[in-house]
Formats: sequence, C-alpha cells, structure tokens
Amino acid sequence: MAARIIYTHTDEAPLLATYSFLPIVAAYAAKAGVEVETRDISVASRILAQFGLADDALGELGDLAKTPEANIVKLPNISASIPQLKAAIKELQEKGYEIPDYPEAPSTPEEEENRAKYDKVKGSAVNPVLREGNSDRRAPGSVKAYAKAHPHTNKPFADDSKTDVATMGSHDFKANEKSVTLAADDTLSIVLEKTDGETVTLLAELPVLEGEIVDATYMSVANLHAFLENALAKAKADDVLFSLHLKATMMKVSDPIIFGHVVRAYFKDVFEKYGADLEAAGLSANDGLGGILSGLSGLEKGAEIQKAIETAIAEGPRLSYVNSDKGITNLHVPSDVIIDASIPALVRNGGKLWGADGSEDDTLAVIPDSSYAGVYQTVIDDMKKNGPLDPATIGTVPNVGLMAQKAEEYGSHDKTFQLEAAGTLRVLNKAGDVLIEHDVEAGDIWRACQTKDIPVRDWVKLAVSRARDSKTPAIFWLDESRAHDAELIKKVTTYLTEHDTEGLEIKILSPQLATAYSLERLRNGEDTISVTGNVLRDYNTDLFPILEVGTSAKMLSIVPLIAGGGLFETGAGGSAPKHVQQLVEQDYLRWDSLGEFFALVPAFEKYAEQASAPAATVLAAALDRATATFLENDRSPGRKLGTTDNRGSHFYLGLYWAQELAAQTEDAELAAAFKPLAETLAANESKIVEELLAVQGKPADIGGYYLPDAEKVTAVMRPSATLNEAIDSL
Repeated sequence: MAARIIYTHTDEAPLLATYSFLPIVAAYAAKAGVEVETRDISVASRILAQFGLADDALGELGDLAKTPEANIVKLPNISASIPQLKAAIKELQEKGYEIPDYPEAPSTPEEEENRAKYDKVKGSAVNPVLREGNSDRRAPGSVKAYAKAHPHTNKPFADDSKTDVATMGSHDFKANEKSVTLAADDTLSIVLEKTDGETVTLLAELPVLEGEIVDATYMSVANLHAFLENALAKAKADDVLFSLHLKATMMKVSDPIIFGHVVRAYFKDVFEKYGADLEAAGLSANDGLGGILSGLSGLEKGAEIQKAIETAIAEGPRLSYVNSDKGITNLHVPSDVIIDASIPALVRNGGKLWGADGSEDDTLAVIPDSSYAGVYQTVIDDMKKNGPLDPATIGTVPNVGLMAQKAEEYGSHDKTFQLEAAGTLRVLNKAGDVLIEHDVEAGDIWRACQTKDIPVRDWVKLAVSRARDSKTPAIFWLDESRAHDAELIKKVTTYLTEHDTEGLEIKILSPQLATAYSLERLRNGEDTISVTGNVLRDYNTDLFPILEVGTSAKMLSIVPLIAGGGLFETGAGGSAPKHVQQLVEQDYLRWDSLGEFFALVPAFEKYAEQASAPAATVLAAALDRATATFLENDRSPGRKLGTTDNRGSHFYLGLYWAQELAAQTEDAELAAAFKPLAETLAANESKIVEELLAVQGKPADIGGYYLPDAEKVTAVMRPSATLNEAIDSL
C-alpha cells in the first residue's frame, strides 16, 4: 500500500475550516511529493453509508488503523445525540435521500433493523473505531509559551461562593461496580432472571480474551430520583443555579436516560399531569426540554403544557442557561452541556454559570455518577482555598490515556441496558458459571465494559516512555477502592516491572489525590503527566488545557497505533456548533485551526518514515516553525467582526509556511519552488486581508448544516481571489 495521509472530513466548524485550509495543505504537500487524501466520516456520511448510499469511509479507516500504513489526521466530529441524529435524518430526507425516520419504538423487523443501523451512528461511533492505540496528548511548547506571554484570565471564586458539586456517592455506577480479569479466552453472555422466574438473554455472545478485564455495574433509578429531589431542593434553598453535567454524546445509552430523569425530576408536576399526552405525541424527556417545546404546537393541550413548563421554571430552582438570549436552558438538549467542557468553563469563570437574564451566579453542578465527580470537587475546593491559576507561571498536565480497542466505559454502548423488569442480572461464562451478578429493579441502568490486556501493556509502556523523555513525573489516576481500578492496578504494578523506571517518579493515586497533587505542582510551575483511563482522558485533556492555555483546541494529540501506524487528532469540537451559527449569521468563522496545524507536523513526519521521503520531514519542520511564528504574531481568529477569522488565520499560516520553506537549506528544490509563492503572498498581504474582511457582516449560505453544499461552502470559505490564485497556481 502506497504511503498517504488521510485527512478526515467531519462536521460543523472543523468541516467548514477544512474547505479553507485543506487546499493550502494539499498544494504544499504535492510540491514535496506527499500524497494527501480525504475520507468523509461526518454524521451525514455515516448515516448514508448505513443505507448503502455512501461509501463506508469509517469502516475503511477502522481497518486501516489496524495496519502499519495508517496515517490519519482526525478532526472533531459530531457524536450525535438523538435530537442531532433526528435533525440530520430530516435534512438528508429534505435533500432527496430515501432514508427512514428514526424509529423511537421499533415494532417490526424492518424498524428493528433501521434502529440498529442508526444506533451505529449515534454517540461515540467514530473514536472507538479509529483509536487502535492509546493517547499522548499535551499542550505544545509554543502554545504554553504564548499563554505565559499573553495569559488569559482565570477568575477567582468569591469568598462566599456557594458553588459546589452534587453527586450520588452510593447506588451509582461507581458504588455498584464489580470486575473480573479473565483467565482464558471465553465467550460470555448477559442474562436477566426476572423475579417472576422468566430468563431473558440480553446479550448472547460476548467474546473475551485471556487477561481481559470485564466490569459490570448499574445505577439505581430509585436512588437517582431521591438524589435529584435533594439536589433540586438544595439549589432552591441555597438560591444558586441548578446545572446538570453529563456526556450524552459519548455515553450514548446511559447518559441520555439519566438526562431524561433529570428533566422529569425538574418538571415533576408537568410530567405527572401531562406525561401521557407527551408520550403519546412521541415527545421524550430524554431528548430534552427543547424537543418537548418544539413539539407542543401540534398538541391539543400544547399551550396549557407550555404554561405549566414556564410555571415550573419560575417556581423551581433557577436553571443555568446555555444561551439566555435564546432561552436555551441547561436542560434543553442533552448534547449542549458536555461535562468535560462545561465544568472547566465554570471553574475558569470563578465558579459561576449564566442564568435566565444572562447574569452570572454560583452554581450547584449536578454530576449524578460519582466515579469522577470528586475530581471536579477537588478542583473547586482548591480554587476556593488557593485562588485562580495564573497561566503566566503555572506548569502543565499532559495526559497519557488508555483508550485503545474500545477500552473502558466508552466501549460500553452495546452492553448498556435500561431494565424493563426487576430480577437478578448475571454475566456468565461459556460453562455457565456466574462471574458477576446484580439484583436490579425495573428502570435501573446496567452496563458492562471491557478493557483488553494488550492496550493496558501499551498504555504502561507509553507512560514510562513519556516520563523518561520529558523527565516528568507520571501519575496513574487509579482508585484501589473501585473494582475496575483495582484490577487495573494489578496489571500496572506488574507491567511497570518490565520497564526501566530507575530515576523516574511514577505513582498510583486515587483521582482525587492525583488531582490535588497535580494542582499543587501546577501552582509551583511544575509539570505532571496524568496517566488515566478513557473517560478521565477526555476530562483531563479539557480541564487542564482550558485552565492552562484558555482552550483545549490547541492541543497536540498523538495516538501511536498499536500496529505501528499513527492517528493524529486535532483538538476538541465542543464549541463547533456556535461557530457555525455565527458563520451563517455574520460570515465570520471563529474556529481556531491550531489543532490541525499541530497534527499535520507528526503526520508529515510519519509519512517521511513510511515512504522514506526526506522532503516530508522538511515540510513538517517548516510547518512547525511557521506555527511558532503564527503564535508569536497572534494570528489566531479574533473574537469579533472586523478582525482576522479562521480564513485569515489560514492565510497567515500559509504565508509563514511558504517563507520557512523558501528559507530552509535542507531541500534546495523545495526552497526554489516556494520562493515565488512566499514573495507573492507577502507582497499581496494587504489585498488578501482586505478581500477576506470584505465578506464579513452578512449572512452566509452554506446549503445545509449536516450536509452542506460543497460549492456554496467553497465560495464562502475561499473568498479571496488573490489568495486562491496564488495557492492554486503553486
């Protein structure tokens, strides 16, 4: 297979930015003989692929990721919640694609089949397929240097701040977890023996390997209800904002259900009186308040229900708002409030979120499952005691994350069930022996997850390597009192002996202690590697970067694939929807492509290794220097109209990259090829900037949200004829 870099087409703001940036990348790469191809793994493309209307690009890349030839640049994609999935389906249908509606309650074999296809698209459908390696994610040195020279503001908590975390602490996923390590290859099954004696098989075959960790746990819905009643009462009594923090995109089965329970708890009187009407109309609390409100106009009692909802909001604890100008609450859409971005924003803002009138106030941050809630409580307590972090002086907390081969909770989707009846739920081996069992009630949320041995070995190896290369302590965030972590600790302790760790500081601490330890070192200007499981990898690679450098979009994210290839991720996409909205309204895209710049450097280096192509190394080194100049000159998108946006930032990156290639002496042919371009771009800087700024301030037509029109997006994202001519004629 010929070496090539696969640059992914994804969704929302990253996709729009690709239309501006990729022509530059492709043109520069071609001059160095580097092959760059694209694959569409957007939610729209993935839906169409399920029905044979598009190539299965995700499946292709999943297979490629298991080979030494893999070299994939992966941009943020939509992890579709049910409302997003339905919206994408509707848009595709309106564009003429003959695909079925999403079946809420399948009642025929055809609907069951369609539901199964859509279930392959929703939630975290992309990352588990591509992540055939563990994660090495950190803030590049140039980004840290910029943050120190131009520190953002982390606001202090008020002395009388009431902001706090509320979590169950018992009867939840953490408390009920049981875990086993398999002694040999086997095939497990998951069965529910109901209290009436009937046995139901929930999963007939679950292949497992020797050394694999299998966990099972459940959340008691009765105790969830009691917890939510207390949390609502506390928020009301303390007169603080009530805010829910979940990840209904990645935890695509369990968290939407929990989200629905919170919606029903907050609007308890509404659902007691009108629940049957809402259910009959297909309006589900799991889809959020926004979905319910949008469907009321067709109901006989719609106006009455809307008034009841308004009364509940007026009389209940004050809600936090995602967008107070548009009346979008924390409970409107399950995918709007993602914990790994929302809690760091709260911390950076001095413990305050935004209320109905747009003003800031203290908040009760509700995190039902207690598995990692203590991390955020520790951070909040630290900020209250020691004050905000100063980006100009603090150290950094990079991450080595266990995620290969669908490791841990994010791989639990096909093994998560909302139980329809009470009974005893058992995980059995092929011989019929009970490995794990739980007594459950109807409505409880039960899940199992797997962690294979090879990824754990690779994770430990990567952690030791990073600790040695960076001369930085590495802390495994593992809690010996948690069943899964206890099994992992056994493996980590064993596998650490296989490496030379002399002179290295490597510890195992509970997440809360690891948080406190890392924060103490951070304040002292010292660095600490957090070595975590999959969910904490997601949390930490937002939490610390947002506090350190103001955003998690500027991270270098390298995934050394176990088979020898490379996956290079480009940062977080949590803000992507807001950027699309601004582009459509004002023709201004604030998306920052620094993540793409950073990811391309190791991708070019990987290509040089795979293809024995020294020119690709020159391309990478020049891009790295150009990115440093880009940061020094502060060319990232501005915050308002009339300043450089995403398209302007691409121009400046292209200018600096061309200048670096023209000036380098390692490859005379490349230098000669880029000298005229560098001169042209520099000479026409004012004209190009003027052309890019001229389009701002007017609505932009991109022809769709989930499947925008390629010609329209190209016109919007490449508005400078001067720049286009220079790049296209290279």
